[in-house]
Amino acid sequence: MSPANFPTVGELTRLQIEAVGRWHRQPLDNPYDGFASLVCAQHECNFRLWHEEDKARNPSATDHQIADVKRAIDRLNQSRNDMIERIDDSLAEILSQTCPIPDSAPVNTETPGSAIDRLSIMALRMFHYREQLNRPGIDANHRETVTLRIATCEQQHTDLATSLQQLMDDLFAGRKCHKTYRQLKMYNDSKLNPEIYGSGEQGGLSGRG
Repeated sequence: MSPANFPTVGELTRLQIEAVGRWHRQPLDNPYDGFASLVCAQHECNFRLWHEEDKARNPSATDHQIADVKRAIDRLNQSRNDMIERIDDSLAEILSQTCPIPDSAPVNTETPGSAIDRLSIMALRMFHYREQLNRPGIDANHRETVTLRIATCEQQHTDLATSLQQLMDDLFAGRKCHKTYRQLKMYNDSKLNPEIYGSGEQGGLSGRG
């Protein structure tokens, strides 16, 4: 059984959905504590990343602007992946204190942190599709297409949230074993990316980059 103050998946997805709407009206904030605060911080990475990705596809952007945006996307992707691992590490710590799980328990193919990341992106997708539905000047075909995609997104969001809650229940009941999936990305690492160390730019090994 999860700790009394541990958020449900429903509470976490509501946090993500509400934050997307709020952050489009006011500055980014994180008014949460504990595990929920980590989920919000990871969600913020995706929020920033979403809008940088939009800028990267602006046909009127200059090469200099695109280069700046691509570097911002690279940094945000690194932060996003680091936050997924921090979520999973936090969960591992909580599980170790509340209900040690035998090593013989099966491991899920996707970690809770990765599923939370997917739910974060889905919250952003649903918000922006609804923006498209209410955009002035769209025709009936556009509205019909967007309406169908919103319905698909909502179903996928529900399915993923349900699956994640089942996984969390299994973890806290000891039916599955949780391990943080280390992504060990190389592209930002000055000692592992030949385009960086070959350029003469030197730096320390970035732990997860």
